[in-house]
Amino acid sequence: MSTAVPTDHERAAVQAYARLLRTVRAAFDGVPDGVRPRVVPPAVLAEAEQALARAGLAGNEEDFFRLLHHWCPRA
Repeated sequence: MSTAVPTDHERAAVQAYARLLRTVRAAFDGVPDGVRPRVVPPAVLAEAEQALARAGLAGNEEDFFRLLHHWCPRA
């Protein structure tokens, strides 16, 4: 993340991660303790992984989470 303005790929990575996070939260919402929630659909995980790779953020968690915090402070 070298610029103050996120690139389209960086923005897409944050949006894909936010969708993944909402999917995971929904999977755990209302599930009783000791019960396994539904599995996150593979397409949701793949979208997030591809978006991170296109933005050059795969393996660069520090920059990604800094970008995420800037765009989605409550994520």
